[in-house]
Parts: sequence; C-alpha cells; structure tokens
Amino acid sequence: MPPQPPSICVFCGSRDGRDPAHAAAAETFGRALAEAGWRLVYGAGDVGLMGRVARSAQIAGGQTFGVIPVHLFDREVGKRDLTTFIVTENMHERKKVMFMNSDAIVVLPGGAGSLDEFFEVLTWRQLGLHAKPIFLLSTDGFWTPLTALIDHFIDEGFAEPSLRDYFGVVPDVPELLDALRAALSPRRLSAE
Repeated sequence: MPPQPPSICVFCGSRDGRDPAHAAAAETFGRALAEAGWRLVYGAGDVGLMGRVARSAQIAGGQTFGVIPVHLFDREVGKRDLTTFIVTENMHERKKVMFMNSDAIVVLPGGAGSLDEFFEVLTWRQLGLHAKPIFLLSTDGFWTPLTALIDHFIDEGFAEPSLRDYFGVVPDVPELLDALRAALSPRRLSAE
C-alpha cells in the first residue's frame, strides 16, 4: 500500500468575506495543496472559502477529505463529489474527525466557527495532546487582531509566553507552503 500523502486540515469561513484577497488566497491554496500532492481535509461545504479551497484542489487533481455534520448539510451545501465524504452527528465529532485525519492545521480567514476550531486545536496543543503544526494564513493582516488578543492573554498572565510558539502566522500562500514543508519534512521522515 502506498504511503498516505500529507493531509492538511483547513479551517475557514463558509462565506467569502468582503476582501476579495481572501477568496483569491483560498483558491490559490487549494490549487497549491493539490500540486504539492497533499490531501485537503476540510468541512465538506461548497460555499464561501471552504468551497473555493475544495473546488480549486479538485480542479488541480488533488485528493479531498470532507467532514460535515448532518445539521449543516443544507446550510453549507454538503459537497458530495469529494474523494472522501463523511457526515457526522455534531460539530464536535466533525472537528475530531478532521483533526485525526490531518498532519497539520491551517486556518484561513473566517468567523466564529473558524475561531472555535482554531482555539480547540490550540488548546489541545497547549495541553500536550498533540504536536501538529498550526498556521494562521493572515491575508491582508486578517488575523492581526487575534494575535494581539493572544499577546494580551499572555501579558495579563492568563497564558504562558510559550502559547505563541504553538502556532505560526504567515501573510501569504507562498510563505504558508514553505512553512508547511519545513514543519512536515521532519515529521514525515521520522514516520517512515
């Protein structure tokens, strides 16, 4: 059996947002995942940035692994034409299946759901439950307020400074790809 390609979990918005740069970055990243031979793991929706990442990966010939809870199937337009399509009972199960089937996590712009997903994997990392790399794609500085808030947690004594070591922030897709390659190389080599 051939080795499984690296799988990248992408958390992102089910909307496009106002800045067209977010949609463009999602499409560029989806295509880049496929071209790198990596599998996209995502929320199985066909709307917003989620849909853009998946469609771009598919057009470029990439593998797609989607996970959607039954209650969001209509709202997020469950994308059935993926390589792997899983329907879960709830949001928690969705996040768990996505996380367990990935080697790294990338968070593109999004709203409350994307923040929930980010903070869950960040908290698991802080607690020592995993060591998977986590990256925020901060297109046009989108995540700057979030990183300022995390710095505030640290400055106020509610988190150790090491919290900032558990995730990286990158401004564009080329830097994200470089960061993923650097983070995955030692992990993949040690697993083989």
